[in-house]
Amino acid sequence: MNDSNTMKDSSDQSTPVMRALDELKLPYQFFRHPGQVHSLEQAAHERGQRPEQVVRSILFRLSADEYLMVLVAGPAQISWPKLRAYLGLSRISMADPQDVLRVTGYPTGAVSPFGLSVPLRVIIDASVTREEVISLGSGVRNSTVIMQRDDLLRALPQAEIGIFTD
Repeated sequence: MNDSNTMKDSSDQSTPVMRALDELKLPYQFFRHPGQVHSLEQAAHERGQRPEQVVRSILFRLSADEYLMVLVAGPAQISWPKLRAYLGLSRISMADPQDVLRVTGYPTGAVSPFGLSVPLRVIIDASVTREEVISLGSGVRNSTVIMQRDDLLRALPQAEIGIFTD
């Protein structure tokens, strides 16, 4: 994997995600898709990955002004009963696109746990830990950062890991 500093050229604009990873001195590869991404499978294929290597960052609304980010690998689906039980809450909902942008600073499809506009509690589904190399939102639609799973875990020391999928 190339270090981010050697990957950038004048056509690549730095995103808050890239700046956060640079500040943490973590290696990553910035990848821009050749066009619009329409599916998880397409994204994985164009990145030379399997769908299980694509990490989705999903924002949940816990209360009026309380949010939580869940990282989940590929096609795995969040188990609402497991997530509610873990959080000790009877009601949660997925954040709407306007809240996603307001809370994270990123549009849906580009969300990342790095470079957030406000600090968020992050929990990681165990599915994310099964792959050595993963990709996740870069902060800009139709692009990604590809990095080592261990670097992701080191960069998010407060993140809680559990089983939140079926």
